[in-house]
Amino acid sequence: MKNKAYYLNLDYEIVIRKLTLEDGGGYFAYYKDFQGVMGDGETMKEALTDVKSAFGCYLEVALENKEVIKEPSHLSKSKRINITIPISVLNKIDKYVASQHISRSSFFKESALRAMG
Repeated sequence: MKNKAYYLNLDYEIVIRKLTLEDGGGYFAYYKDFQGVMGDGETMKEALTDVKSAFGCYLEVALENKEVIKEPSHLSKSKRINITIPISVLNKIDKYVASQHISRSSFFKESALRAMG
């Protein structure tokens, strides 16, 4: 079961920006995937600590309410690539993926992940 520790250990993107003196100075931080989860501080470190604390509080409430919690969006993005592969190998791959009811992309992704451990 996915718990608070699970989500805290995922690689969510945190944005930190310096605030102008008009905006109060210091730093502002937020989780890119979670609108409303934000923090601030006099230093970048303080802002980061504050936003992580806010995220922890959000997780506690979301888990208690059995809400769906998004996983990091940047980890699920895909990029189209071009590769060169002998036609005979491609034909074998196509035959295999058709028998498994998967796409070429899924085959290459899973094969690469297995090869890298």
